[in-house]
Amino acid sequence: MNVEEGAHVKKGDVLAQLATEPLQLSIAQTKAQIAQQEAIVTKLHNGSRPEEINEAAATVSNATATAENARVTYERLRQLRESGAISQQELDNAEARYNEAVANVNRTEASHQLAVAGPRSEDIAAAEAQLAALKEQLKMAEYKLSQATLIAPENGTIRNRLMQPGDMAAPNKPVYLLSLDTTKWVRAYVNEKDLGRIYEGMPATVTIDSLPGQTLSGTVGFISGTAEFTPKQVQTTELRTDLVYEVRINVEDPNNVLRLGMPATVTFDNK
Repeated sequence: MNVEEGAHVKKGDVLAQLATEPLQLSIAQTKAQIAQQEAIVTKLHNGSRPEEINEAAATVSNATATAENARVTYERLRQLRESGAISQQELDNAEARYNEAVANVNRTEASHQLAVAGPRSEDIAAAEAQLAALKEQLKMAEYKLSQATLIAPENGTIRNRLMQPGDMAAPNKPVYLLSLDTTKWVRAYVNEKDLGRIYEGMPATVTIDSLPGQTLSGTVGFISGTAEFTPKQVQTTELRTDLVYEVRINVEDPNNVLRLGMPATVTFDNK
């Protein structure tokens, strides 16, 4: 809370600041996630490195050599089995090792083809979409951080400080009551029979009790389209005279003598 009651502030002055530690931590975390995701997207766009492709090719060669050795061993043992030199179990074991070696060759060849082809377009699109979502999340967090600073909307005087440091703020809870230095207006009420003589832009003068004999110039700026009256229902012609309409008179107050809630008398210049 930067200003006290009675202080004059200018448009753009910082009046108060919310506690922003959670928001700042959230922004830092999101930025780290964006950096990580950008690295993933870059890696996917670059595809496999030559070293990775060569490594996959070497794995295929090694698996092929192992499979060939298993095949030769199986053929040799099959001949020995025909002569009765070994048992059927030994031959079955050799055949299983050979089949496993062939499956490993197929697996390493598939890995090599994937390394050569690089990432799928769908994987790249998904990674880019996740990166875009993180960036939008960062924009939202930064927007919330910008809203944590209470800025004076116009030049004016602080009439009341409605909250104190440590209070829980909310969007619908006012923090300061600010009397603007812009055009001031006086609220007056005109009965129905005189309403036809009042029009927007009509000149008026305003006097206040604290400055007898002095007047302020003004013009009618607003005439309410809804009547107000004391009786709940208008049942007779006489009661129509109790109808009143709100009228606002914009007043020129160069010396800043008008105050909030001050009684005033309005005289309309009906020339």
